[in-house]
Order: sequence, then structure tokens, then C-alpha cells
Amino acid sequence: MTTEPELLRERAAAALTAARVRTAGLTDAVSEAELTAQHSPLMSPLVWDLAHIGNMEELWLLRNVAGRDSMHPEIDPLYDAFEHPRAERPKLPLLSPDAARRYAAEVRGRVFDLLDRTPLEGTALLDGGYVFGMIAQHEQQHDETMLITHQLRQGAPVLTAPDPDPPQGPPPTATEVLIPAGPFTMGTSAEPWSLDNERPAHRREVEAFWIDTVPVTNAAYQEFMADGGYHEERWWEAPGWSEIRRHGIEAPLFWHRDGDTWLRRRFGVTEPVPGDEPVLHVSWYEADAYARWAGRRLPTEAEWEKAARHDPAAGRSTRYPWGDADPTPAHANLGQRHLRPARAGAYPAGASPLGVRQLIGDVWEWTASDFLPYPGFRAFPYREYSEVFFGPEHKVLRGGSFAVDAVACRGTFRNWDLPVRRQIFSGFRTARGAAPAGSIAGQA
Repeated sequence: MTTEPELLRERAAAALTAARVRTAGLTDAVSEAELTAQHSPLMSPLVWDLAHIGNMEELWLLRNVAGRDSMHPEIDPLYDAFEHPRAERPKLPLLSPDAARRYAAEVRGRVFDLLDRTPLEGTALLDGGYVFGMIAQHEQQHDETMLITHQLRQGAPVLTAPDPDPPQGPPPTATEVLIPAGPFTMGTSAEPWSLDNERPAHRREVEAFWIDTVPVTNAAYQEFMADGGYHEERWWEAPGWSEIRRHGIEAPLFWHRDGDTWLRRRFGVTEPVPGDEPVLHVSWYEADAYARWAGRRLPTEAEWEKAARHDPAAGRSTRYPWGDADPTPAHANLGQRHLRPARAGAYPAGASPLGVRQLIGDVWEWTASDFLPYPGFRAFPYREYSEVFFGPEHKVLRGGSFAVDAVACRGTFRNWDLPVRRQIFSGFRTARGAAPAGSIAGQA
């Protein structure tokens, strides 16, 4: 019989391996020149991410867990994400692509030896294999970052993936869903690989509200554009209005008009914008302006999580909208299986108990909330993961995207970014306060 420690080791090894396979695919797909180039000042050269992944793994697993000396202490400052802004990293004496690959591979070989003989208990870092899960999530997060760099690079396509299957089963019967008032459990104290900003579990009271059944689509967003949404100051927060005027923004990032047709560039392919997909590459300011134009608003982070996790029949919060089971391809568009969102209304098996769809995968969803700590928050194992970003400067995104692996996506997972950011795989859905008593129109 397989013991629990053996299962934990198998899970950790599988997560680390899956991340490294993805890293290799993203870095082997381009030339050495493209690996060392900076494709946007917003992003690091791909080769920096590659060596940073190895450096982070060495720091936490080989040094902090195994107590070993640094393999290459001279490179530590080069790959400290807080030491050098992204725009400066191409000027650093970085490891060459071959050297970065050898370094990451050598670290990984030693890590697997460590995993085989390390008790996964006894300290907060080791309990449940936490630190190995943290490193797998870190690598997958950088894989998502590298996929963003691929989207920003110019030139012929180098990545391929099949398109998502058409939606299976009946489409949603309503455009919005009523989430009833009352308390629910937000966050987690039980998910073994949850990160510090997801903790601890705590009670939240939420008033009744309506939320879109699916994310806002390209077709719906084009209605906002056609109605002059980018030219009406009344819909915009002042900093957002200043941003779009200063940069001449009139559409989501990567869109351009060809006559009467909107086209987009997606990983080197130019194609008509599909109306039935969730809108992608919009900033928080754009999402907020659309919501105002539509007579609605962005959901708060607590509202989003209640819609995603609260099971009113069971009276508890689940790990995912569909329950506690890990995601499968029937539940959500995750893990870079596809290079685009699925059509709105896809994945009925992934719907919440109240019928809200696509809360996990496809597109990160902007919320109205600032990125703040939960009551009882404790930074672990280092302040720089979450704590240094808390405050009104960053807005919370929820739910993951097609670029996010399941190991780094769950109903409690919190992402955050500056409200101007558009290169990320971000979309949104809208909400409104509950209708007067007696009105049930649109309830699923």
C-alpha cells in the first residue's frame, strides 16, 4: 500500500516535472538570440526567467531545506527579482542560455535526491510537502510570465496548441446569477500548498448580488467601443482616463482595425476577433469603465470568491466551483493546453452550484478590490511574495487563465497587478446589487 508520505512525494515530483517540461517548451521554442533579447520593457529576457527559476529552487530547497552552501553565490544578485527592475535585466551579465539550462538541470537533479530522502513533516516548510509545492507553483507562475513574453514578441508563431472544444451541453439559460446574502468562509487554512495571502480562512458577510454567468465577451466589449466608450470621460476613473488619452488607447491590447473588422495578434497569428470568447488583455481601468457603461460594476473579491466557492446546499466553501476534486479538462481551460480562452459558456461541468460558469481558467478576472491581507495574515516564508505588494496600488484578479497551471490555481488563489496592466491574460465579469425583493429575472 502506498503511504501518505509516498503520495506526497509523488505529487511533488509530478508537479515539479510538469513545470520543467513546460519551461523547456517555452524556452526551446526560440533561438538563443530571442532568449537573450528583451521583447518588452515590461518583461525580463526569457533567459533571465530560466535561470531565476533554478536560483529560487536552489535557495529554498537546497539551501534552506538541505542546508547546503550556494552553488554559485556570484549570480545570486543577478536573479533577485527585487534587486534589478525588469527593464534593467538585459544589461546584466546573465548566464548564457546553455549555462542557464545546465544550472537549472543540476539544481533539479539535486532536488529530486533531496525529495526522496526528506521527511515531509516537522517544520512549516516541510509539512505536506509545502516548500516543494511552493517551488512548483513559482516555476509555473514564471511559465505564465514567459508565455506573456511570447505574446509580446514579434515574428512568426513558434507555439502551437489545439483550439478548445466547442461548448458541450446546453448553454446557460440566464445572463446573470443571484448570489444570496449571508456569511461564507473566505480563504483557507487547510489547503496544504496554499500561499500566505490565501490564509487564514475567515468568515465574511456578503450582501445579495447578481453576477454575470460568464465573463464579458469580445462582442459585448465591442458594443462599449462602438458606443464611444473610450471617448466618454464619465465612464473612467481619472487615472484611467489619463492613461488612455496619453497612450491613445481605443481597444484591448493587440487589437487593430482593418476596415470594419477588428483583428487581433495572438502568439504571432493575426486573426479576426472572435465575438464569443471572453475579452482578453484589458486593464482594470478598461474593465471598470465597461462595467460603469453597462450600468453595473466589478465584483468585489469577496463576492467573486463566494460565487466561486460557496455551496448553499452544503453550507460550506468548496475548493473549486464544482466541488473539491482537482481540475480536469472537463472542468476548466488551464495549463496552456490551449493558447486562447474557450468560448463563453464552455465547461458546464465546472459551473458553481448556482450556475456561474468559467470562474476558473480562460481569463484572469479583475475585481473591484485592492490587494490587502486577510485578518490574521502572516507572511510565510518570505515577505516579498505578498506583503510588500499590499495596498491600494494593486488590484486583485481571480480565477486563473488558460496560461495558468492547476497547481497554481484554486478557488482561494489570489493574483494582483497594477490597474494599468494589459499584457497579462486578463478579462472580467460584472456584478450589481440585488434587485428589489420579488424580482427573480435572470436567476439561474
